[in-house]
Amino acid sequence: MLAALLTTCMFAVSVICGHRSAVLIGGVQANFWRISLAGFFLAIWTALMGFQIDLAALPYFMLSGFLGIGLGDTAYFQALPRLGSRRTALISQCLTAPFAALIEWVWLGTKLNLTEIGCIAIILTGVAIALVPSDHIKISARNWKIGIIASAIGALGGAFGVVCSRKAFAVATIHADAGTSGFERVLGGIAIPVITLLVIKWRSARTAGPSREENSPAASREKWRKVWPWVLVNSLAGQTLGVTFMQLALAHTEAAIVTAITATTPILLLPMTRWLDGEKICARSIIGGVVGVGGVIGLTFARLK
Repeated sequence: MLAALLTTCMFAVSVICGHRSAVLIGGVQANFWRISLAGFFLAIWTALMGFQIDLAALPYFMLSGFLGIGLGDTAYFQALPRLGSRRTALISQCLTAPFAALIEWVWLGTKLNLTEIGCIAIILTGVAIALVPSDHIKISARNWKIGIIASAIGALGGAFGVVCSRKAFAVATIHADAGTSGFERVLGGIAIPVITLLVIKWRSARTAGPSREENSPAASREKWRKVWPWVLVNSLAGQTLGVTFMQLALAHTEAAIVTAITATTPILLLPMTRWLDGEKICARSIIGGVVGVGGVIGLTFARLK
């Protein structure tokens, strides 16, 4: 439970930084550099402090990365610049938990008791109450459509990803530490972001017109000077530390419970988005936050029994 809560804190920081970097350089590039840097950090961990790679669990961890990081996060980063950090987190996080519960039940036969289901429902209700949009930000119909579809795909990919990690821990013949399993997930997940970036670059090169001032080397250097801090923190908080904590949680806790706790990420975003984006925190948001946190507390006590 503690690992899931730490995951939530890391994901909140990651969403803010991911939104900023996606706006500055686009979701495809932001996602690619985030995963590449995380792979570098986790490779260092695996080489210096990680345990032996388990060949029985490796295919499942890589499949987890392909679905969760490759498919899920690529779709998620397409939603971020279109819907904003709060809306994207609301849709994807609230869908991931029920998707994960259903997939884990069908595939692994894992069942939750009524108390756990009730607490998960309270958590998701609190998140929905807190983050239903009612502010002044206007989003075009096209961005709404693409953003919602991308968020749903991201949630489905993320749900399959966490359940695959649960399966990997179940079939492992040796102890798989969280950092090493996170590195294995990145290995499986990096293919889609690489291919997506290459396709975008190829299409951009084909349609590029005469050189413009904003595409000059000086302008490019200035853009990357602004974006690198956001990309770096996004990679460290989300794909490196956040996913490592999540892997630690999944080694001992059902996927639906872990994803339900991480669904409170948007609640932690409230003060951050107020400070960075100027989004208002209304009374409803505070009430929803209290309800969501109450659900987490109830779930914690239910697990301690």
